[in-house]
Amino acid sequence: MQGGQAATVQNAASKSEKAKERAFKTKLMKRNWDLYLLILPTVLFFIIFKYVPMYGVQIAFRDFRPVDGIWGSAWIGLDNFRRFFTSYQFSQTLVNTLTISFMSLFINFPIPVIFALLLNQVEVKWFKKSVQTVSYVPYFISTVVMVGLLFSFLSPTSGPINTLIKATGGTPINFLGVPNMFKWIYVFSDTWQMTGYNAIIYIASLSGISPEYYEAAMVDGASKFKRMLYIDIPFLIPTVCVMFILSAGRVMSVGFEKAFLMQTPLNLTKSEIISTFVYKTGLVQSDFSFSTAVSLFNTVVNLVLIVSVNTVTKKLSNGENSLW
Repeated sequence: MQGGQAATVQNAASKSEKAKERAFKTKLMKRNWDLYLLILPTVLFFIIFKYVPMYGVQIAFRDFRPVDGIWGSAWIGLDNFRRFFTSYQFSQTLVNTLTISFMSLFINFPIPVIFALLLNQVEVKWFKKSVQTVSYVPYFISTVVMVGLLFSFLSPTSGPINTLIKATGGTPINFLGVPNMFKWIYVFSDTWQMTGYNAIIYIASLSGISPEYYEAAMVDGASKFKRMLYIDIPFLIPTVCVMFILSAGRVMSVGFEKAFLMQTPLNLTKSEIISTFVYKTGLVQSDFSFSTAVSLFNTVVNLVLIVSVNTVTKKLSNGENSLW
């Protein structure tokens, strides 16, 4: 009997605490209504353009016909996925996508970090700002213009690189016509265009380090390399971890526009990636169900990668560096 009364009192106390907590949260929301109003457009944007379209994902499991609509189309289960996994394009597009993605990750991810660390050591302010501005400018070049520049510079007839090769007695090379060169051109053109932009967040993190740390290190006789090693890098590690997790979650999302524009009949065996394959099957061939299934497979792989990398990073850093 006493145990039942104690349990009743405990439940009543728990309900009272929850009621107080709800009242406090309601009061807090009323007090900060202007902040919630400010964030409302962003929330609506994600709901309308990111979550509502998920309704159409079921097309991947149907034999979709626009005349019948989504619900009227026949349910075929995993047939579209089986068709993709057993097709000859599966291994080709998957290998090409993973190759370019991992090359971009392991080449283009550390370069902005190194660039930010080196730039942070420059003491002449005008030179530091000039270098940062020059490195940032290529980011504003559109993808179409960027690919046009690549075709012009790498042209086997009039490109400056082949002109130099011919001047030295060599044979002109059709760089964009050699399949194995495609991935290198794609990755290193990204390096030139994106390094300055990707380094901004690291430069911002480094600018937040208190000058007292550098002053104390200089008093102790630490060189620039030592200051970079023991001050800059430890402060930069949390930012690097978060950016690496986000980059790993985009491994399968190779830029469609650039890859599609750089494709030629000669390099198609190495330039056909999942995003270009989805475009050709979905919009060009109007095979909406199949292209949706391929795109869904791509998204699921990205989700698995970002969760896995986040879990590993969290364990290695003892829960200090992770997205969640």
